[in-house]
Amino acid sequence: MTFKLAVVQMGMSSDLETNVSQAMAFVREAAGLGAKLVLLPELFENLYWCQVQREEYFALAHPLEAHPFIGRFEALAKELGVVLPLSFFEKAGHAHYNSLVMLDANGGQLGLYRKSHIPDGPGYSEKYYFNPGDTGFKAFSTRVGMVGAGICWDQWYPESARAMALQGAEILLYPTAIGSEPAEAGGVDSRLMWQRAMIGHAVSNSCYLGAANRIGTETVEGNSQTYYGSSFICDFTGEKLSEAGTTEETVLIADVDLERARVFRAGFGFFRDRRPELYGALLTLDGKTRRG
Repeated sequence: MTFKLAVVQMGMSSDLETNVSQAMAFVREAAGLGAKLVLLPELFENLYWCQVQREEYFALAHPLEAHPFIGRFEALAKELGVVLPLSFFEKAGHAHYNSLVMLDANGGQLGLYRKSHIPDGPGYSEKYYFNPGDTGFKAFSTRVGMVGAGICWDQWYPESARAMALQGAEILLYPTAIGSEPAEAGGVDSRLMWQRAMIGHAVSNSCYLGAANRIGTETVEGNSQTYYGSSFICDFTGEKLSEAGTTEETVLIADVDLERARVFRAGFGFFRDRRPELYGALLTLDGKTRRG
């Protein structure tokens, strides 16, 4: 099956309605370009408030049921016939999650993924806000094929990508919010590292991959962070098919040929030659294989 994948790169404001309306407009633009699967950035509903630790920001979270904007995207997905992985700040009882709901092209919900790896460092204080995800990694059977979606920090972990691929994912998607590191974090420019890590996942799993980042400088209570965009789509060999710059809002489009990828994946033998019985160290924190 061949179809068009779109990745949206956009900037955010502190106004939910402005952000949601802009995101919906970008989805419409992508659909107008022929896209059947459209990826928006992580937590596009607001500024990246995780720069600081403030109790009042928990009020931004909402339950999946009767959510203030997800229903609008369900209707949009149905109207346009597009698959929409949608990032949002979820409240579930007394827990809070950085979550993604997968909307199929008929507007129906296929399931929920909660971010598994939660970062904690200067400028990225997510452990203050988010519980570690409890859903495990997932591959969703959508109208366009099997889609796996991690969220931001998940994208640095090869285990995340492999777990989704083993469940059948042929397209790996990563909505993200990443940019400049504060001086106390070393001020490293991670832009190329960020791309290389995900391209490695595409190669090792013979999957198509898309990453959607935000752009612009955001100031939250005197703390500023500049997001470096550089969203991209690559194919199952790691070849970049489309890439954005560091400052512009844009929609990236690329053709996805799942049958070509399947033939290549089978012939290359990555999954044939795996040795799961030797990977016990991966199930530990200290690298020591468990003993009975």
